[in-house]
Amino acid sequence: MKIIMTGGGTGGHIYPAIAIADEIARRRPEAEIMFVGTEKGLEKSIVPEHGYPIKFVKASGLDRKRLLKNISVLAELRAGIKEAKLIMEEFRPDMIIGTGGYVCGPVALAGRKLGVKIYIHEQNATPGLTNKLLAKHADKIFLGFEEAGTRFKDKGKLIFSGNPVRRSFYDPDRKKARAALGISEDSFMILSFGGSQGAARINEVMTTVAAVISGVDNFVLFLVTGRRYYDKILRDFEDKRIQRGEAMRILPYMDEADVYLAACDVAISRAGAITVSEIAVSGRPAILIPSPNVTGNHQFFNAKALADKGRAELIEEKSLNAEGVINTIIRMKNDGGNRAESAGAGGRAINGTAVDIICENIGI
Repeated sequence: MKIIMTGGGTGGHIYPAIAIADEIARRRPEAEIMFVGTEKGLEKSIVPEHGYPIKFVKASGLDRKRLLKNISVLAELRAGIKEAKLIMEEFRPDMIIGTGGYVCGPVALAGRKLGVKIYIHEQNATPGLTNKLLAKHADKIFLGFEEAGTRFKDKGKLIFSGNPVRRSFYDPDRKKARAALGISEDSFMILSFGGSQGAARINEVMTTVAAVISGVDNFVLFLVTGRRYYDKILRDFEDKRIQRGEAMRILPYMDEADVYLAACDVAISRAGAITVSEIAVSGRPAILIPSPNVTGNHQFFNAKALADKGRAELIEEKSLNAEGVINTIIRMKNDGGNRAESAGAGGRAINGTAVDIICENIGI
């Protein structure tokens, strides 16, 4: 069996593809799996790090503001389709699995011309443009959020799978994670992070939150700033005379998000699809602050999907302030185990078997 995985640009498209590929490899060790991406996306480095071969084609996203630029975008699409067709004629895949990003366009279109089965996975609660355009060519469409199904016309193709996340996020061991981070069992740990690049507004507000809770017994804050904001936040802490230490930790990034989520009592984060799913399957109460600077406002709908089910609090950035965050944290702290139990059960119900559902529905 030969399979092409395609999806790229951001980690939100790449990591689900890797999770699916890993499960296929576990079930079918003899399967040959190849990734196809662009040299401009993060897949160029991430995919080889996970042990998979990758080839590249030309592809670009449509420019909604500079319409004339789309002439070159369409030229790249045509070139990308030709390149993808050559790759497939050599590799002869049995199926193509796309997880979003504009590279899926030329790969899936080339595959359809050659009669290859096409499967796509949509991570967000509101679908991306590429997946909406490819829907008519797909044999099946897997959904990370049920809400996305309202945006696709052919309901017969839709399968609600949830989002694939690494197995280490399921059934987290709180005690072991806290021991690894040096956090006592009776501490109330707040984990704040703004995605892989950080988020300036979240960092700003959480610096004020840190000033308020600094020195309060049993509160521990891990503020993951993103590399580009790290030095600035260190200066802000000094200017505000906030004492750093075991209870007040600033990190530029976190390598093991599963460990930090397992240890925390509340997570404060942006609302990228995979981040939301990782929080959900970890069973952690969350305050989700969608980025307002994403296509189709899709992070808002990701957050709303969890908030509407009582599994998270949604705060839009235009309404974000330290007082509101502190009040929400205190409410969650007082709510204690009830909210954590509800978040955990609900999260695992939606996302717990995503890779299994996908593999079973593509005949793996």
